[in-house]
Amino acid sequence: MSQVEKAEEFAKLHRKGDPLILFNIWDAGSAKVVTEAGAKALATGSWSVAAANGFSDGEAIPLSLLAVITRLISVTSHLPVSVDFEGGYAVEPDAVAANVEKIMDHGAIGINFEDQVVGGRGVHPIEMQAARIRAIREMATRREMPLFINARTDLFLQESDTAHHQILLDEAYRRADAFAEAGASSFFAPGLVDAELIEAVCDRSPLPVNIMVRPATPDNVTMARLGVSRISYGPAPYRTVMGMLKSEAEALYQQA
Repeated sequence: MSQVEKAEEFAKLHRKGDPLILFNIWDAGSAKVVTEAGAKALATGSWSVAAANGFSDGEAIPLSLLAVITRLISVTSHLPVSVDFEGGYAVEPDAVAANVEKIMDHGAIGINFEDQVVGGRGVHPIEMQAARIRAIREMATRREMPLFINARTDLFLQESDTAHHQILLDEAYRRADAFAEAGASSFFAPGLVDAELIEAVCDRSPLPVNIMVRPATPDNVTMARLGVSRISYGPAPYRTVMGMLKSEAEALYQQA
């Protein structure tokens, strides 16, 4: 498939009640393994990509290196590849769009794009984040590329007390509406774990909803029933693999 065809296919995989499952990858090797396991699409996780290359999360990994990793993944697998692009490596809309274009030119057909202030506190005002999404969409449209923009809100991740998530719903709805109007393709609410709240967001959002698996989230069958369109695993696969590697290495060296 061409890059455009991959983007179109990726969008079709987001079905309410029949969610796309993304077991997040971090390099060409993990892309090959997950592809061979039967995945329908691939998506990186920023934490995993950074950690695998010796960096911390939060755009510490250089954009140039992220572009190379994206290219290696995209030529290793025939599947659509979405890249966790954090906050776009910039703040101003035009600069963000220019950076997204670089990743797109290296094979990405979609991105995660978050509203948290990278390196700062809180989240960007709705109007600012919508302007950033709009700039990305306008760039992609000029390029005749149906880039899949997974618009992430960090409202729930930044509130560690899940008992307070209920009061964040109205703000989340406003963001979903604004992001949809600006040209986003889906709405990502990592950190949201309560089944009733997940269902409420799925019912209310004008966009397909992405939920990230955490220890307290419902199982995948339940999330499908709640109306989720995309389920991702974030850094969990990387942590599992590295945990196994460490355990086996420790066992080996303890015998020495």
